[in-house]
Amino acid sequence: MTGDLVDGAWLPCATPVGIDWEDPATGAVAGPALGSSPERVEAAVAAAAALGAWDLSDADRADVLDAVAAAVAEAAEEIVVLEARATGVPIRQTRPLGMILSGAFALAAGQLRAGLLRSVATREDGREVVVERLPWGPAACLVPWNAPAPMAAHKAASALAAGCPTIVKPSEYAPFGTERLTLAVAQALEKAGAPAALFQLVHGGADVGGRLVGDPRIRAVSFTGGLSGGRAVAVACALDIKPVQLELGGNNPLIVLPDADEAVAARAAADLLTTLNGQWCRALGRLIVPAGRERAIVDAVLDRIAAMRVGDPADEDTDYGPLIHSAHKAAVEKARDDMGGTVHSPDLPGRGNFLAPALVTGADPARTVDEVFGPVAAVHGYTTIDEAVALANGTRHGLEGYVVGTDEEAALAVARRVRAGEVKVNGSSIMSLHLFTPRPAWGLSGYSEEGTAETLRFFTNPRVVGVEGGFALHGRP
Repeated sequence: MTGDLVDGAWLPCATPVGIDWEDPATGAVAGPALGSSPERVEAAVAAAAALGAWDLSDADRADVLDAVAAAVAEAAEEIVVLEARATGVPIRQTRPLGMILSGAFALAAGQLRAGLLRSVATREDGREVVVERLPWGPAACLVPWNAPAPMAAHKAASALAAGCPTIVKPSEYAPFGTERLTLAVAQALEKAGAPAALFQLVHGGADVGGRLVGDPRIRAVSFTGGLSGGRAVAVACALDIKPVQLELGGNNPLIVLPDADEAVAARAAADLLTTLNGQWCRALGRLIVPAGRERAIVDAVLDRIAAMRVGDPADEDTDYGPLIHSAHKAAVEKARDDMGGTVHSPDLPGRGNFLAPALVTGADPARTVDEVFGPVAAVHGYTTIDEAVALANGTRHGLEGYVVGTDEEAALAVARRVRAGEVKVNGSSIMSLHLFTPRPAWGLSGYSEEGTAETLRFFTNPRVVGVEGGFALHGRP
């Protein structure tokens, strides 16, 4: 059972969403997914619009956000357990991601204290011109199902730090961790005396998301999800000329250079194929290897995956778990089969919505251009570095890229030719290269930068104020 939070009031959800919740570990149906009614969504938007903005100084907002961070930290273990159960991602992965939960609010508070939202420029006549970044107004934050609570924390912390009344909508497939996060945030905000309409939660599918982003009273939208959903959100925001932040996934290449250590390449590929059970936007899409070494590298990757422990995502010893839902499993299998070529998978037993990771060799690159969002990647051979780069850049996506090579300078030179928002050399972590570098996207992978500072700035618009002391040249005195 889920409940929404509207203008300070929790109510159980009772509107069918159109899917069943499943236990990924067993495949058993847990019951029909339920969302917020149209009336509750309308009430949430109306309350946020009536509030308009969180009228506190940056310093005072920072103090409240620090209190929120402390409250979320106390709830973090419960949240990561809920995330593992709902998404199928092993708790060994959801727990490290849990540091984002409270960390997002603490980072937002720190940036406010550092003066991120205010700057001063001095004119030639000595007068100061003040630039203040002010909240757009009510904001909608739509998060996907693969790591919902951490993404909700990042978006909501940034929107609240900006001063925006914030409405969060998690995916209908995995709302439970975000709901528990909301409870912790809402209790801390209430204790601090914040307005009830400042932070709200609604549930549902695309229809609820459409009501939010299409409402002219919502003045900024941050969306992470699939390409079709992102396009619909972009169209809705264009009609109201309101800013939209889109992170839409990718078909991410890993270039294995000729001098690369095969074990290092296999580790990177296996990590990228299995992190979050392959269900993440920066997962491996194309494994690009020197021609003639395809089978050797594929075997090395599969050997590494075969050594992983498969099981219940709630088990501390599980390395790799099931996909979130049977419908998504079927979609991933279809995408894998539609590539053509030869499918290579390790012999791994699994229950429920489990799907063995797969590498596909011999596929036409023209059939491997789309994101799979699952543990499947194409393998393409190359004979020259130019050909490798062309394969890496051979899709309309451009989120993440990876290069593995022993000569780091040579690998960096190749990385600088990859058309992606971030390109990592000799690494495969789920984390960004640096906490304070942006997470941009190219092409179909998204629009508008994300990042520790970038997302906070996204929810603001600058106002410039100063004394000019001059008049038009053509006017009379």
